[in-house]
Amino acid sequence: MDKFETLQLFTRIVELGSFSRAADQLGIPRATASNAIKQLEKNLQSRLLERTTRYVRTSQDGQAFYERCTQILSELEDAESSLKNVITRPYGRLRVDLSGAQATRIVLPHIDDFHRSYPEIELVISSGDRLVDLVREGIDCVIRAGHLEDSSLVAKHLVDVPQVICASPDYLEQYGIPQHPKELNQHYCVNFFSVTGGRYYPIELQENGKIQDYFLKSWIAVNDAENYVLCALRNMGLIQVPRYHVLDQLKNGQLIEVLLSWKSPDMSISVLYPQHRQLSPRVSVFVEWLSRLYGNFL
Repeated sequence: MDKFETLQLFTRIVELGSFSRAADQLGIPRATASNAIKQLEKNLQSRLLERTTRYVRTSQDGQAFYERCTQILSELEDAESSLKNVITRPYGRLRVDLSGAQATRIVLPHIDDFHRSYPEIELVISSGDRLVDLVREGIDCVIRAGHLEDSSLVAKHLVDVPQVICASPDYLEQYGIPQHPKELNQHYCVNFFSVTGGRYYPIELQENGKIQDYFLKSWIAVNDAENYVLCALRNMGLIQVPRYHVLDQLKNGQLIEVLLSWKSPDMSISVLYPQHRQLSPRVSVFVEWLSRLYGNFL
């Protein structure tokens, strides 16, 4: 096996947690896979994988090597795909990270449409609200909502989504339904904080052409969108959230919208990717597909 094939084998073993499954997927004998990894470890003078009869997992050196390998392989696929793009369709592995709410409600229900258009692209999708190092982790692009704090990335605006302020019926029965923003100081909110700076996001309202921030009393803060809504459902306070995220709860009465006469600013959703991914055909077609999807959905 050449170096490129060995790196491919190593990353598949890590991702599948198995020598035999990785060998089967790549169409090589298990003995060949085992010998190739032994030779790789010998060349690097480091044990990359810890093996037992039940599992295969990376050592500390192996994890660092895996993260570097995914980046190298992605860049090689980009280069190869770019050269072949004039005669072939985009192909290769595309790593995407987005919030759980967007994955569940927007992207994954329609991802088969993208696959039908580009069957040669293998999608690896992670979801969460954590801070992602795209270059180090080998991720091709991320979809994020709200203020964009990393100016080193290329950002393409997808859509602006309407927001609502809402709370559970039990909470509103206890504290009352606010009729005016000046009444918000009598209420509690669920705080949502930034994973980068740790700052709490205020409730925002548009007043006289400007955005006014309201910092409410709170006894809990989260940094995950699903938990944010869950706290509201458990009567912990007001939340301000994209309407699509709580559409079902608003329809079935689990949450009630308040301050209907006051406009919450729309939340911007963007796709971000490193500058060196800008010319990648598979990233390009995925971003184009996202633009159409979000435009039609909201």
